Amino acid sequence: MLHFSAKRASFIGVFAALHVILYFLSFGLWRNWAIYLEPIEGVILGPWAGFFAAFIGSVLARVIKPIDLWMFGIVAEPVGVLAAGFLAKGRWKPVIAIYVIMLAAYFIHPFGTWLPLWTILDILLALALIYPAAKLSKNFFGENVKLLPLSLVLLSFVATVMDSLTRIFLLIPAGLYNVFGWPPEAVYYTFIEGAISSYIEDALVVITSLLVGVPLLTVVKKVLNLKNPLS
Repeated sequence: MLHFSAKRASFIGVFAALHVILYFLSFGLWRNWAIYLEPIEGVILGPWAGFFAAFIGSVLARVIKPIDLWMFGIVAEPVGVLAAGFLAKGRWKPVIAIYVIMLAAYFIHPFGTWLPLWTILDILLALALIYPAAKLSKNFFGENVKLLPLSLVLLSFVATVMDSLTRIFLLIPAGLYNVFGWPPEAVYYTFIEGAISSYIEDALVVITSLLVGVPLLTVVKKVLNLKNPLS
């Protein structure tokens, strides 16, 4: 048990450091490159160790290099990893619960019916893919490597969109737009621009998962002899 705890703690430190590095390497690709790490982080570390690694890394990154919108990343990135970790363990109910709560809060808010529906189509699609993504999770640590790419793509998409949904929840239902002093017109413009960027990010995450995530996960599993997520 002590060995497992030490192993888990060391992995939390490694992935937290990777979060910081990817944050500083980012240039002009919308949020930051840590979102490409979230799916792998969730699969390897599991929901809780992954959540803490992402939280520590995202906080440290923004302490070292502060930004005006720092509160979005330090909440959304850990929640994205949390979703990936739950799905990697085949647990779909907590992920659906988080999605439904945040989406309901969004649609209850007056902006939820005012803003165009096309801006959240990826969120609605991800909600429908949560159950299949969880059911395919057995391929992460099983023998059927042929389905590993599909499994990782679905998990990556859902986790990345969870990151987006969390940012939307913070901005609108949680009322951060009031804290920033943004009028409705500014929220509308920011939301439209963010939605376009988010769709591009969704595509980039899928591509990254196929080209980098699949071989990386295969190597890590083999080297560390992982049979399950670490938490």
